Amino acid sequence: MSLIDWIVLGITLLTIVVYGIWKSGRHQSMDQFLVAGRSMPWYTVGLSVMATQASAITFLSAPGQAYSDGMRFVQFYFGLPLATIVLCTTFVPMFSKLKVYTAYEFLEQRFDLKTRSLTALLFLIQRGLSTGITIYAPSIILSTILDINTVYTTLFIGGLVIFYTVYGGTKAVSYTQLLQMSIIFAGMFLAAVLVVYLLPQGVGFTKALHLAGKLGRMNVIDWKFDLDNRYTVWSGLLGGFFLQLSYFGTDQSQVGRYLTGSSIGQSRLGLIMNGLIKVPMQFLILLIGILVFAFYQFNQPPLFFNRYEVQQIKKSQYSAQYKALEQRYADAFQQKKALAEKYTQAVQNGTELSINSATLSLKEANSRQTSIRKDAIALIKKNDNKTDAANDTNYVFLDFVTHFLPKGLIGLLIAIVFLASMGSTASALNSLASTTVVDIYKRSINPGGTDETYLKASRLATVFWGVICIVMALYAGKMGNLLEAVNELGSYIYGTILGVFVVAFFLKRINGTSVFVAAVISEAIICLMGFFNVIAYLWLNAIGCFLVIIIASAINSLTRNKSIITPN
Repeated sequence: MSLIDWIVLGITLLTIVVYGIWKSGRHQSMDQFLVAGRSMPWYTVGLSVMATQASAITFLSAPGQAYSDGMRFVQFYFGLPLATIVLCTTFVPMFSKLKVYTAYEFLEQRFDLKTRSLTALLFLIQRGLSTGITIYAPSIILSTILDINTVYTTLFIGGLVIFYTVYGGTKAVSYTQLLQMSIIFAGMFLAAVLVVYLLPQGVGFTKALHLAGKLGRMNVIDWKFDLDNRYTVWSGLLGGFFLQLSYFGTDQSQVGRYLTGSSIGQSRLGLIMNGLIKVPMQFLILLIGILVFAFYQFNQPPLFFNRYEVQQIKKSQYSAQYKALEQRYADAFQQKKALAEKYTQAVQNGTELSINSATLSLKEANSRQTSIRKDAIALIKKNDNKTDAANDTNYVFLDFVTHFLPKGLIGLLIAIVFLASMGSTASALNSLASTTVVDIYKRSINPGGTDETYLKASRLATVFWGVICIVMALYAGKMGNLLEAVNELGSYIYGTILGVFVVAFFLKRINGTSVFVAAVISEAIICLMGFFNVIAYLWLNAIGCFLVIIIASAINSLTRNKSIITPN
């Protein structure tokens, strides 16, 4: 990056941190540290909810996901508006009425301590692992810019976020997220405009989308019902509904955001704001990836987007082979570029026959490039089998930003990824700390402590989970596309937790022991299904929820019948 970019990056990050610390003030109680004194207005709640979900992964991996796989990932979010309706009518009023710090306090009141502890433990495992992935995302940027291993940048980013969260608490997190999302929206809009501006003369926005569609990237809607297909309308509406309902209704990182609302109405408005904006926002972020794909039809992309791994193989015994593949790739691109230009001319002046002929030729040229790329990936794997070289989609948008955008904007867009990471990671660490202290330490280890004791425990828990997340981040590079990895990981656990809450809200006759056993059995089944890849991961959310309901109902019925026929 240039000096201007470093200045923009530094000023943006410093402004966010100083603003958050200034607005948070001094924390005098656990209530202020964990739920900001329940004083936030609806727009702060809404943007905080969005910022918690929209991590660096969203802005780093989503364009790469669209670049390699098209727009179909947007269907993942189709269940969110439906989930928002359910949340606003059930979860929000219940949590607000009980004045809880965490979602899992409610479960002890409804069931028993062991059910509360189990769901809290499942959340801690899931959120601890997925937060490691969100820490890893911005470390990719630093490693690319500075040409060093992601291990060192991961340690730096993790340490920075731990300091920020321990000092600031929930109030600092909420206020900084308000400013962060404003900067993020502006920066991503500028990025989209500049991608279109950088397209060749005569290839505007509409033609770029038309070209991407012909090459299979505008696959927004898939109506086919296929349990093995990860992203369809049905997996989004059904599987996505259960995932979003569980995420926003039972995941403390999100529940903790709207518990800060000054009233039930303010919390509801914040969630509705998120439900209305999230799908179009995600669509536009994916669309940037599509535009980058169209851009690279006329401008040569690297053979492999992870520059650090490319440097490593060029220092190895396979250097000559890789350079030969780069030359073949460059030759293939020149042929593809000529065909892409021919295609745009055919669209502008030609007949339907000439358009179809140009499309077929362009597809064949893309296939030749893809074949050469596969050979390069195999060579990279051969050089370092510890690297998940098959997935470099996390680097696609980063490569475009650092090589083609003007000075100053590069620093701003990289700052956006940092801001998103800081916001979501800080929320996650705050929620991990609150669950650890409220549901485990305060409830089972030290129930008679003072408020000052619990405040100190909250800070120590934040540091503890920060270290755990950093360790997890060091292994995140082996998970492929980070956006898919974090959602797949959540699908292993969210369905079970949601099932417990559904029973708690709607099936009043089922007791704690029945739902506890059902949750353990269901989680074991879901983990086995995920491990053996039995079904697309989004469906695991619905299956896990229904398994808990069915098994708990059966156990409760059997034990109740047994108690009826057993003589006194």
